[in-house]
Amino acid sequence: MGTITRTNFNFDGQKSLYTGKVRDVYNINDELLVMITTDRISAFDVVLPKGIPYKGQVLNQIAALFLDATKDIVPNWKISVPDPIVTIGLHCDPFPVEMIIRGYLTGSAWRTYQKGIRQICGVPIPDGMKEHQQFAEPIITPTTKATSGHDEDISKEDIINQRLVSEEDYALVEKYTRELFKRGTEIAKKKGLILVDTKYEFGKRDGKIYLIDEIHTPDSSRYFYLEGYNERQKKGEPQKQLSKEFVREWLLANNFKGDRGEKIPKMTDQIVSSISERYIELFERITGESFQKANASDILKRVENNITSFLKNYYRNKKN
Repeated sequence: MGTITRTNFNFDGQKSLYTGKVRDVYNINDELLVMITTDRISAFDVVLPKGIPYKGQVLNQIAALFLDATKDIVPNWKISVPDPIVTIGLHCDPFPVEMIIRGYLTGSAWRTYQKGIRQICGVPIPDGMKEHQQFAEPIITPTTKATSGHDEDISKEDIINQRLVSEEDYALVEKYTRELFKRGTEIAKKKGLILVDTKYEFGKRDGKIYLIDEIHTPDSSRYFYLEGYNERQKKGEPQKQLSKEFVREWLLANNFKGDRGEKIPKMTDQIVSSISERYIELFERITGESFQKANASDILKRVENNITSFLKNYYRNKKN
């Protein structure tokens, strides 16, 4: 199956290309961003050696759906989706923090809790909680946005004191984060899912705050199945989940947690196929639609043509 793991296009007006863990982002005239969601997959801030078929399409289309479903809460950067794996939108100056919000004690928060730590990013966590237990209220645990290596936990106070985000802007971003999570939770529940935790990124353009990047995808979010959650919790059984956590668990089981010098375990065709199937399953659960696989015969050419066509029309219409 065809995958796209790297691009290196040269568009009219292109000023730079940023290659992230998953996305290739092209700056067009400091006005537009062309974001290509590749089939790369990362875990523990490490890009794994094989691409996952249709992963980029799943992430891009879910993100586009949720950007449209939340634009009444906060303005977002999206202008158009000219290709199944491409979103084009406004160029914003990103805040150097990610807003992580958690409704349940799971994942890295649970691993921290197991070590006896009862505070995450300055937020106190009560004693006696179990893995996957719901918090009384969702908690916000921001991280710095590292250009390389691991993102680091940071408190609200440190973000403001270090002037990463102004106090006024942070208050608004925190408000948006809670409202977005509430909306995402409501949509997930209708589809028989629980939105467990997620992250949001924000930026500024012309003095206005925008929601940027992806939203409520399996790369940025964790989902549990709603049906059976309480029963599994009472029995102390693992929760059935749709997220990238099972990739992390596979890596941990094979003695890899992203530390320097560790060897990434072999990604067999079976592992790659199973990850692809999980991504497609989440798409269908969260959207309620059947996933339509895009033509993968010449992905690079398709993507380049669709982006070039959009940019020509955009600037032609702007002149008129």
